[in-house]
Amino acid sequence: MSSTGATVVSGADVAATIRKDVRARAAEMASAGRPPHLDVLLIGDDPASAWYAGAKRTLGRRLGIDVRIVRLAAETPASEAAAAVGRASDDAEVDGVIVELPLPPGIPLPPLCDRLDPAKDVDGITPANRAALFDGREDRALLPATALSCIRMIERCGRTVRGAAVAVVGRGPTVGRPLAAALITRHATVTVCHTRTHDLSLVLREAEVVVAAAGVPRLVTGAMIRPGAAVIDAGTNQVGDDLVGDVERDSVAAVAGALTPVPGGVGTVTTAMIMANVIRAIDLQRAGEGSAGVAAP
Repeated sequence: MSSTGATVVSGADVAATIRKDVRARAAEMASAGRPPHLDVLLIGDDPASAWYAGAKRTLGRRLGIDVRIVRLAAETPASEAAAAVGRASDDAEVDGVIVELPLPPGIPLPPLCDRLDPAKDVDGITPANRAALFDGREDRALLPATALSCIRMIERCGRTVRGAAVAVVGRGPTVGRPLAAALITRHATVTVCHTRTHDLSLVLREAEVVVAAAGVPRLVTGAMIRPGAAVIDAGTNQVGDDLVGDVERDSVAAVAGALTPVPGGVGTVTTAMIMANVIRAIDLQRAGEGSAGVAAP
């Protein structure tokens, strides 16, 4: 318990479990022929993107996954960036491909998605994976790692998703929207709200679980939270020298029953989940175009 009441639920144990499973599967694959391979397409010189790409490579080495960073200049024409994605997708030695976001101005994401093989799309950004997710056919999909991580953290907080009233704050394509769809598939009662929602407090105080994923520092405060609720902070915002979430930690901790920290919460799980998606991508590729026998991570 924190000094103010809420249980602070770290992502460390969840991430460790995922990494253990990935390491074992990667070792099996290496023994059978070659280790799994992930290509990370890094376009431009955004420091945060470069850091995240490097973190993937470091974790991959620890888990037995080869990670290659494919660097392109920010001035790269969109057609050349799309061609680079296509080359990685077409390479039989590459099992997974991820495009680091955000992209530089002038390089739109859709043309890159068009060249990305959905069976290698370990961040779940292609239309085919999104369609399967929103149709409730997760057995055929690779899901966005952050959305999956939020669900794992809800469970880690001791909450059952099935039947729960869950408020997702944020409607973005990488977290909010795919998370809402995944929660609906798991039989949660989901409300999606955002920065333009009228009386956000009124909506959130009805929720047993709140997931903050709007990308706005300290948007969610204790006054908005139902006493005893589980609050999952999926925000990552640089404020001065501090990394903060979308939750105002101190005031929420005084009211909530459980709270995930930033850093050390959802983000910790997400990096491990990306590696789990590499393994799942290989399973999907071996199964053809998906199989009900391949479980989501």
